[in-house]
Amino acid sequence: MRLHAPAGNRALLITTLAVPLTGWTVHVLTLHRRLAAARKDLAAARMDPLSGLAGRPELLAYSERLLCTQHRDALYVLLLDGVGFKDVNDTYGHAAGDAVIQTIGQRLARWSANRQAFPARLGGDEFAVSVVLPPSTALTEIAGLREQLQQPLQHEQHTLRLDVSLGIARAVDLPGESSRRILRGADTAMYKVKKGRETLPYLATRADAYADTVNGRRAGRRGAAPLERAA
Repeated sequence: MRLHAPAGNRALLITTLAVPLTGWTVHVLTLHRRLAAARKDLAAARMDPLSGLAGRPELLAYSERLLCTQHRDALYVLLLDGVGFKDVNDTYGHAAGDAVIQTIGQRLARWSANRQAFPARLGGDEFAVSVVLPPSTALTEIAGLREQLQQPLQHEQHTLRLDVSLGIARAVDLPGESSRRILRGADTAMYKVKKGRETLPYLATRADAYADTVNGRRAGRRGAAPLERAA
């Protein structure tokens, strides 16, 4: 024998079952929003407040992920070092120096937004970008980035001339190397160009990736944030 609940009871049963399901859904959505907000806050906390860019750990992690994909052979790591930044601070004050850092950060972010790229501030006036570029146009695009970064900046009543030294390391030239080694190569390449020992576009070699450092810094370099020690 089948028992048939009256229509009113069936409606009550359906409504009763729906209440905990709706409550659980609301709970899950609320939890999801809180976790998303927490992740957003954590990401914001890792951003450099002056340039608006991430730092060295995030850059290395991003590069390491790309090294494990089919994009490895198209991965370029660029290291950029400001030229004359101390003179800007000494001549126009620290507010002008801050404006330079902010402007470089904004220009790097804009350039990276149209590419598979990750810009970062390593410390002081030192920046880096990890980017996937077509080999046929890579050097042209990198030269275009340097040109953009060198555009003058208006600060109050002053025109600030910007200049950067640029080092380039290609993952394809450093097979089997970690993101730290590739960044080290880009840093050494930048130093060689800055000192006039090489000319752009100079691409880092394996020897550059294993260049000696002093106390975690490249020999001869002053005032820069320490490089990661090689594993």
